[in-house]
Amino acid sequence: MKVIKFGGTSVGSVKSIQKLLPIIHQEFNSGGAQVVVLSAMGGVTNLLSSMADQAANGKSYDEELKILETKHFDVVKSLIDPQKQNSMFTKLKLLFNELEDILQGVQSLSELTPRTRDLVLSYGERCSTFLISKIAEETLPQAFYTDASTLIKTDSGFGHAKVNTVLTEMLIKNFYNQNADKILFVTGFIASNDDGKITTLGRGGSDYTAAIFGAALNASEIQIWTDVNGMMTADPRMVEKAFSLPELSYTEAMELSFFGAKVIYPPTMIPAFLKNIPIIIKNTFEPDFEGTIIRANCSLSNLPIKGISSINEISVLNLQGSGMVGKAGFSGRLFSMLAREQVNVILITQSSSEHSITFAVNPQDALKAKQLILNEFDLEINARKLDQPIIEENLSAMAIVGENMRHTPGIAGRLFHALGRNGINVRAIAQGSSEFNISVIINREDLAKALNAVHQAFFTQLKKTLNVFCLGTGQIGATLFKQLHSQKKFLQQNLDIQVKVIGICNTRQMLISQKGISLDNWEHELSTAGEPALLNDFADQMISMNLPDCVLVDNTASQAPILLYEKVLCSSISIVTCNKVGNSGSYEQYRRFKESARKYGVDFFYETNVGAGLPIVKTLKDLMMSGDRVHRIEAVLSGTISFIFNNFKGDANFHDVVKLAQEKGLTEPDPRDDLSGTDFMRKMLILARDAGYPLEPEDIKIENMLPASCMRASSVPEFYVELKNSAAYFNKLKTDAESQGKVLRYIGKMEDGEVSVSLQTVDEKHPFYMLSGSDNIISFTTDRYCERPMVVKGPGAGAEVTAGGVFADLVNVGAG
Repeated sequence: MKVIKFGGTSVGSVKSIQKLLPIIHQEFNSGGAQVVVLSAMGGVTNLLSSMADQAANGKSYDEELKILETKHFDVVKSLIDPQKQNSMFTKLKLLFNELEDILQGVQSLSELTPRTRDLVLSYGERCSTFLISKIAEETLPQAFYTDASTLIKTDSGFGHAKVNTVLTEMLIKNFYNQNADKILFVTGFIASNDDGKITTLGRGGSDYTAAIFGAALNASEIQIWTDVNGMMTADPRMVEKAFSLPELSYTEAMELSFFGAKVIYPPTMIPAFLKNIPIIIKNTFEPDFEGTIIRANCSLSNLPIKGISSINEISVLNLQGSGMVGKAGFSGRLFSMLAREQVNVILITQSSSEHSITFAVNPQDALKAKQLILNEFDLEINARKLDQPIIEENLSAMAIVGENMRHTPGIAGRLFHALGRNGINVRAIAQGSSEFNISVIINREDLAKALNAVHQAFFTQLKKTLNVFCLGTGQIGATLFKQLHSQKKFLQQNLDIQVKVIGICNTRQMLISQKGISLDNWEHELSTAGEPALLNDFADQMISMNLPDCVLVDNTASQAPILLYEKVLCSSISIVTCNKVGNSGSYEQYRRFKESARKYGVDFFYETNVGAGLPIVKTLKDLMMSGDRVHRIEAVLSGTISFIFNNFKGDANFHDVVKLAQEKGLTEPDPRDDLSGTDFMRKMLILARDAGYPLEPEDIKIENMLPASCMRASSVPEFYVELKNSAAYFNKLKTDAESQGKVLRYIGKMEDGEVSVSLQTVDEKHPFYMLSGSDNIISFTTDRYCERPMVVKGPGAGAEVTAGGVFADLVNVGAG
């Protein structure tokens, strides 16, 4: 047995009601739905609240009442048989007359009590549920209108009443058993106290009604039908890349819901959680979409977090003073007082010194909370043991949520790196010991930027057919697809090769189709037909398909795919990769990759690890395979650093050149990632290993070209400030070189098994003197190329040339 609930948008218009009726039919005919919980029509609750306020203030509410009547009467006219309309109009008119009488009483007394407000608001659900039940009755005679206020019993906490669970479950069970042959159409949101007075269940009350009925009747599942495709990784209105989550645990859903995700509210889940009943979030307007299932035991996920939730507007109160230090019970006194006065605290953080407490509240509660503190701690404030409480406004709260967070090191680091790199200041931080949630408070104007930054940080015939599985759809991956599509005919006509992309996987979604994915429409297919990305599942499916001439193409820069390389190679699948993480890790790992490829007769190509599209790895391999002996390798293998030093001449200053390089997209978001030489080191390490030296990363000597102050800078803007402050240092390097007729070059060198990366000066006799733009260059001094080294030179960075290098490696697999 299922309980299904439809929200305000699902019952908000003739069109939406026409959408929900087939859903009810389908669920009932499949033996499922026997309880249907309904919200008020979209916008009606706000309309009723406004009418009540206007009545209390002595203002007219006639226009709003007319709108309310018209909204319901239009549905009757459109969806009810004309012969039955009069009785419907009569019943609805009686309800509206009752409502008008209540509002007149409010207006006469100029008083609106919480009890009366609840009574006024109850007419939204009563009218909509009566209306929908009668419409459904046209085709489902079993439809039966049920007033939940007679079954759900609460205390007298009007506006947010607490349910008497034992009595309520007994009443619901008895009522259900007496009407077992009916489909109960139940009013959401409303209940009653022991005296029979109407109460309401607060925010998300209709969802709560569904959960109460589901728990009382031990339902197999509770369906919440709304206007979105389940719960998403972030607010899709702010994050375009947000995608639906197939499942969440109760804990994850509660964390997301409490912290702003409005699809479902925390109280809704408590009855379901206690009875272990799955909750399914579905879209009334896309009923075939699977939606999100919330349950106790979720399948394992490779996602480090499940979602990012936010509250757009909050206020923060800061309370500090020496009177708090070591004062037992101070926090209890503060928060007990706030709870007693119905001030909801969203987030709390306290300094380890106990000198200050910061907490967040809804903006409408901020002034009230401040006054309550002033009253409660009047003596301490007057004695100057406490400072005056300070309110900070125009703030937002954001939280990352996921059960995997507690098993994944570096989550907090990734979060704060993403925020810091984008210049987003964190005003407060909170994390529970469960590690399911890390919450931060930021400026409201930074919220959209923060959501996107954090989301990106966490969540890329007779012809020989290459069956290709691609990881990564960033710049290089997308450019590769473009090149493969444009060269499709050339490959078939000249090389007898057909490249069929069977699978695409990025950090968000994956798509596998044995028929192949169209490369002129791959993005659309991935977004519409893809499923949430699980890298291990992607690899397992690729292996289990056991396709001939299968190739895994890694266009990522992530560690995650590297962990699968050996397994893939041992499954007789070739690998083409521009991801240098694997080959520049431990030597043992590098050796295993090589041996696995050799043992299973497949290819392991990684030309783009070193020089993008330049034939560097292949040249070295050919030299050694032909019996030549390499004595020395010298190289400039950073297009970024090459560009910087090629432009750092004349009157140019180092700060401006680095800034220009970043503006041209030649640097990482933090230029120090390039200027530190770490990426260069990896390339030299790979070359040294290919030359036969079993080196580890720590064996490479790297000279840091940046002053210590630049490296210590806590942010990119601060780095640029320090870079400008270090102008004299860089200018001296330049002028010293120019005075000797030389230029600055950041050069990697391998000789006699030793590798170093350092800043050097070279004269016009050196092959690196005439570099321009962002070119890379490498020289090989060997037995055969002794007096005049072999030189390879050209663009060493950029999506086009890197994708071209991957393309060439892929073709070489096909030619093998």
